[in-house]
Amino acid sequence: MKRFATLFDELDTSTATNAKVAALSRYLAEVDDADAAWAVYLLSGGKPRQLIKTAQLRAQAIAEAGLPEWLFEASYQAVGDLAETIALVLPAPAQDSGMHTRLSDWMEQRLLPLRGQPDEVVAEALRGWWRELDAGGRFLLVKLVGGGFRVGVSKLLVQRALAAHAGLDAKQVAARMMGFTDSKRTPTAAAYRALIAPASEAGARDPSLPYPFFLASPLGGQAGDDDLLDMELASNGLAQTMQDRLGPASDWCAEWKFDGIRGQIVKRAGQVWVWSRGEELMSERFPELQALAQRWPDGTVVDGEILVWHENAKAAPALPGSERPGGPAPFALLQQRIARKTLGPKVLADAPVSFMAYDLLEAHGEDQRARPQQQRRTQLEALAAALDPTPGPRLWLSPVLRADDWATLAAWRTQARTLGVEGLMLKHRDSAYGGGRQKRAGGSTSDGGALPLAWWKWKTDALSIDGVLIYAQAGHGRRASVYTDYTFAVWNRRPRDAAEAQAVVEAIAQRRPADPDGLQLVAFTKAYSGLSDAEFKSVDAVIRRHTLEKFGPVRSVRPTLVFELAFEGIARSTRHKSGVALRFPRMQRIRHDKPLHEANTLQDLEQLLGSGPA
Repeated sequence: MKRFATLFDELDTSTATNAKVAALSRYLAEVDDADAAWAVYLLSGGKPRQLIKTAQLRAQAIAEAGLPEWLFEASYQAVGDLAETIALVLPAPAQDSGMHTRLSDWMEQRLLPLRGQPDEVVAEALRGWWRELDAGGRFLLVKLVGGGFRVGVSKLLVQRALAAHAGLDAKQVAARMMGFTDSKRTPTAAAYRALIAPASEAGARDPSLPYPFFLASPLGGQAGDDDLLDMELASNGLAQTMQDRLGPASDWCAEWKFDGIRGQIVKRAGQVWVWSRGEELMSERFPELQALAQRWPDGTVVDGEILVWHENAKAAPALPGSERPGGPAPFALLQQRIARKTLGPKVLADAPVSFMAYDLLEAHGEDQRARPQQQRRTQLEALAAALDPTPGPRLWLSPVLRADDWATLAAWRTQARTLGVEGLMLKHRDSAYGGGRQKRAGGSTSDGGALPLAWWKWKTDALSIDGVLIYAQAGHGRRASVYTDYTFAVWNRRPRDAAEAQAVVEAIAQRRPADPDGLQLVAFTKAYSGLSDAEFKSVDAVIRRHTLEKFGPVRSVRPTLVFELAFEGIARSTRHKSGVALRFPRMQRIRHDKPLHEANTLQDLEQLLGSGPA
């Protein structure tokens, strides 16, 4: 545990990629294979299920530290991180023997056997462990048992460190790591050795494993993304900018960007496996997809999107380029389906899952990823055509939109939201299927130059609404001392004038209950990202000046500020008082120019609901 705690500290305090790779390489060279396996699993995003509930962690920490609850909560609000708070308030240990126990022993002999144990057994074990760990060990322990372990390294960085340590190509390591962090699999020394084995010694590939997913990069004006078009768009115009940066539109395959779960279906050794992009094995959740692939030839791997599809959908227009009847359902319906533990007949009927195929990665046991995109598409079409006459579910292909100019593709993109999709995917006809989000992925332009990128996602512009800040909560980590997590409201109807809106504000300030038949501010969403540190600091000052009440970490705030909020989609929700739920809400800007009475209303949200599927 001590060596892993040191590694965690090195990774957490460094911002240099090479320094992080070097720290990981040193760790892998110093520890045994079992510890290395767990470290790679945890740092790559593997998360054992929460072993101890947060409430129990807090209760036991308060008891062990001998603090009143209010003082512990005040400390937590000042620190901003539960694990760090617990590590700081607990009394110094009499000894640190637990720091010398191996990471793998902690995980396999202590922590994992805790699952399902009675609360009193968990409490006794937890307090005993705290007494044999120093502050760094306690911090890590709470992160591991509370399900909140994460550190500032990516899976790609871990793969680079493994490759450097083993003298392998990073792409080869990436391929071997597929499925390594699946929650149903426990990392073992043998599995780690298979990751770093020399190519000549590597055993046969596990037939269930998918390939590393090739990810598209954002294109054009999406908040927080690197924008390929940047300021050229304003001066050149869309079509000319696209032409200048990506070349002729005819060099690209355009497809609809569906709002589902990216997945690979693997058919090998007579069995079918379904993997998500997050490397989660989901075969049991989607029996429809297992049935779909039963007729495929052995040695077939197809990349695509898992969707709920309504064959008789009449609300959305027909999807251009598609032969498939109906249309995609909102993502919220797929989420509800995933959350069900039991897939009864009603669930399967209400949310029928299907697959929209994008790419053929393996055919007859041979890797096809190095072949050009256009050739892989032709092979995928041939596979679908060969399966079509035989009984069973049809393999539907993502429709290809063919256009000779960027203006035509841009016009299709503007229709995306009403069609129930997120925008367009652009894939160069000569590109190979890469791994991860790469800046270059094979192929070349007609004049021999390197392609700027193989895949782009060209999403629709975000929706937006103006909301009023009414509640605030302090952030976590480095933002623990600043109020950064906000709740926003809209008017239940349009105010007659500024005076009527101001009367509501005064009633709120005086803690008078809202008039059920009158003008009200109705909470509708929360957001915590989108502003700069300087902007958060300025809003924090306003919150502190206009606080009305405190509810633990939350402050109610006199309505003073209006924010423009951006979001990707909107859906009806019975769980929210407003009746709607937003997808990926974020703060676009503070509307200092907009008075409170001009903020948006519930009716405006209703209109956005009518603009197309979320």
